[in-house]
Amino acid sequence: MIDDTKPDEPAPAHQPGPQSATGPTATGPAAPARPSSAQPASGEPEVSAAQLKDMIAALQADLDAKTAAVAEKHDLFVRAVAETENVRRRLEKEKEETAKYAITKFAKDILTVGDNFQRAISAVPKEAIDTDPVLKTLLEGVVLAERDFRGALERHGVKTISPAGQPFNPHHHQAVMEQENADVPNGTVLQVFQTGYLIDDRCLRPAMVVVSRGGGKTAKPDPEATPPDIPDNPG
Repeated sequence: MIDDTKPDEPAPAHQPGPQSATGPTATGPAAPARPSSAQPASGEPEVSAAQLKDMIAALQADLDAKTAAVAEKHDLFVRAVAETENVRRRLEKEKEETAKYAITKFAKDILTVGDNFQRAISAVPKEAIDTDPVLKTLLEGVVLAERDFRGALERHGVKTISPAGQPFNPHHHQAVMEQENADVPNGTVLQVFQTGYLIDDRCLRPAMVVVSRGGGKTAKPDPEATPPDIPDNPG
């Protein structure tokens, strides 16, 4: 016997209904929402006029502080430059003085050689020179040596002080005694016991002299021979 019963047919698949106009489409995501008119497009809150004034005041105060700091640094820089220039000038002056007076100690030590030459020349009587030709020749040699000695000193800036007949100069002379003499003004150098020396414009050794008194008005020293910055017998 043949069964006429048909097998069960599968139920038809669910067919989605039509989508609404506002829902997502099959081709892409949903469109973004429009920004609200109550908030700016940038998303930042609005700034009031009072807040702007406060911000400007803060910026101005910061600018003033930085300007004052820059001015202070500039002042320090200017002072540093001036101090550096002063140091440079002082070093140049010290260098010049060192070169000028470098032989001071040596010149002081060698002055006794000139003193011995002068003592030897002064010890020879004039009568002996006229009667003894050998002594005369010897004396001429000593005089020549003493002249060369002074020339060597002068080439290195050392000069002799010859104050006889001149007003007493406390910067260049040392008075060892006074002598009555009414024929010359007070304070005139009458005699030189020991020759003095100058190195450039400084007194290397003062001349030991005899000064007059009992005369007329005190003699005034030559202003060119007494510069105000000359030290008294510097070491």
